Amino acid sequence: MSNNEQKRVAGEAAIRYVEDGTVVGVGTGSTVAFFIEALAGIKDRIQGAVSSSENSTAQLRKHGIPVFDLNATGPLALYVDGADECDPHKRLIKGGGAALTREKIIAQVAQKFVCIVDPSKRVDLLGKFPLPIEVIPMARSLVGREIVKRGGNPVWRDGVVTDNGNWIIDVHGWQIADPVALESDLNQIPGIVTVGLFARRPADVVLIGDKVM
Repeated sequence: MSNNEQKRVAGEAAIRYVEDGTVVGVGTGSTVAFFIEALAGIKDRIQGAVSSSENSTAQLRKHGIPVFDLNATGPLALYVDGADECDPHKRLIKGGGAALTREKIIAQVAQKFVCIVDPSKRVDLLGKFPLPIEVIPMARSLVGREIVKRGGNPVWRDGVVTDNGNWIIDVHGWQIADPVALESDLNQIPGIVTVGLFARRPADVVLIGDKVM
């Protein structure tokens, strides 16, 4: 089965976690696109969705699924999203699509975070995929210097502006043995909006295709 087919299977498998009458948190990316397609098939069973990106919002609305502001919904029963890497403890690297800040906010308010991935995203140690960090534009150089002090190689994702009007730095060269500690450390650097480590709040369930990890 190809990776694309595994993504489709994972997206469809996540539907079983959707509870009737709820607002569903929806992430961003190619695997989530399959989840949204499947969600459209049961849209009459849910109230609507909270979306982590403008792209997902457009896809949801195309299917006639109402999209709500998170401030109006309060806590969510479920959040479904993909990942760029996933370790054996369900800790993740996210942000390849530059939507990490809104993704992290929704993950924080969700009672259950279901991560859907294809087998290529499964790793023993996080860091082969460059770690995305969203930064306030004026802090790009400051944050870059702090990353170099920590042994990373920061690369500005030139030409990319997030939905929040910020920039992305991708950090190469880290093998992240303690992602919780690194996430906490980076969060203290002025100018960092969000770190693409989802370790302090990892996934609750990881679906690789239709199999629970």
